[in-house]
Amino acid sequence: MTTGRLLIVHGPNLNLLGTREPEIYGAETLEDINELCRSTAAELGFSVDAVQSNHEGELVDAIQAARGAQEGIVINPAAYTHTSVAIADALKAVALPVVEVHLSNVHAREPFRQHSYVSPIAEAVFAGAGSTGYRFAIEYLAGLLKDS
Repeated sequence: MTTGRLLIVHGPNLNLLGTREPEIYGAETLEDINELCRSTAAELGFSVDAVQSNHEGELVDAIQAARGAQEGIVINPAAYTHTSVAIADALKAVALPVVEVHLSNVHAREPFRQHSYVSPIAEAVFAGAGSTGYRFAIEYLAGLLKDS
């Protein structure tokens, strides 16, 4: 199935980007990042649907709804990276290619941030590149989809 659509999933507290710890997460807002995702995807012949929630179940619902509607998922699970088996299970269940993104380099931060339930499912992980990581993730995912 070819829909030409990608799902961008933003986890908890990413709605505060631009004001939340800009020394770690940068000055760009979530809307800035969504616009970057839209323009990057459009350059590659794709469109994006973006969702952000501070609630784990809403993210699980969005991931499940991607089956049959999207071709792949770019996800920044934020704090749920380190805690959510439910999100990991949903990503496995939809059987779509997944690319994980983190604005900061989680491997250079607190030890609890260095474990991800999503990474074993992901085709690739981009961490520490700021918002450019979303561009990298979409380019990588588009390449995978066009090669398949």
